Amino acid sequence: MTAYIFPGQGAQFSGMGKNLYDTNAAAQALFEQANAILGFELTKIMFEGTDEELKQTNVTQPAIFLHSVVLASTISDFSPDQVAGHSLGEFSALVAAGALSFEDGLKLVAQRAAAMQRACELNPSTMAAVLGLEDALIAQICASVASEVVVAANFNCPGQVVISGSYEGVRLAGELLKEAGAKRVLPLQVGGAFHSPLMQPAREQLAEAIDRTTFVSPRCPIYQNVNAQPATEVAVIKANLIAQLTAPVRWTQSVQRMVADGATNFVECGPGKVLQGLVKKIHPAAETAGV
Repeated sequence: MTAYIFPGQGAQFSGMGKNLYDTNAAAQALFEQANAILGFELTKIMFEGTDEELKQTNVTQPAIFLHSVVLASTISDFSPDQVAGHSLGEFSALVAAGALSFEDGLKLVAQRAAAMQRACELNPSTMAAVLGLEDALIAQICASVASEVVVAANFNCPGQVVISGSYEGVRLAGELLKEAGAKRVLPLQVGGAFHSPLMQPAREQLAEAIDRTTFVSPRCPIYQNVNAQPATEVAVIKANLIAQLTAPVRWTQSVQRMVADGATNFVECGPGKVLQGLVKKIHPAAETAGV
């Protein structure tokens, strides 16, 4: 069985999608449609922008979504048995699997990015990667920092968890995690505390947008971040997408469940190879490839 997986924020790079734009007329049409929907030249920033420009949440999220969806559209026999996406990538996966139209998916991603940007401005906050500790211990130590907001936000693979919260919360938890034996605690260059309670204002805004958007059942199950379970029912998919903003990304558990349900090949659709590396750490026997 083949699973198609879609990356999230952090996979972006200057020049992403340029070759597709230059060599594939159908891809070029989607790129131009995205520019028109968004009302600015996203492609110009994707193809020529600096790392700093590409790092802005309102650019990064639509850029990665667009690149991923366009890549999937170029696969002549696209017939996934399963799909999943890491955080933002869940929207790319839903469009590729036919649950959302390209236009509606892009609009939701743009609204999600803007809402998250506003939430970051309301509550200046950050994230850090923790290497070399058990998931449960990291969650327990974060919970012990009662005076500040800090949570385990991304379970990326065994031995790699991202924590998220206020600057002070992440600092305090980081010190405790190092004392507990973490190999490293690496601050991440992100705009705020994604997948934490500090994203509640963004969650409320996104919920309204998702409720107004038409979804249909995807052509195959999507394994969603919040519970690592397969979903095909529209109501379940929408509820999980809304909950995702303030809940952890359970990527380790999602890949484990996909393997248990028969996935042997994982194909990454989007910029970079981050998810292929994580899949290999979660399930070394898996076959991985990129589009």
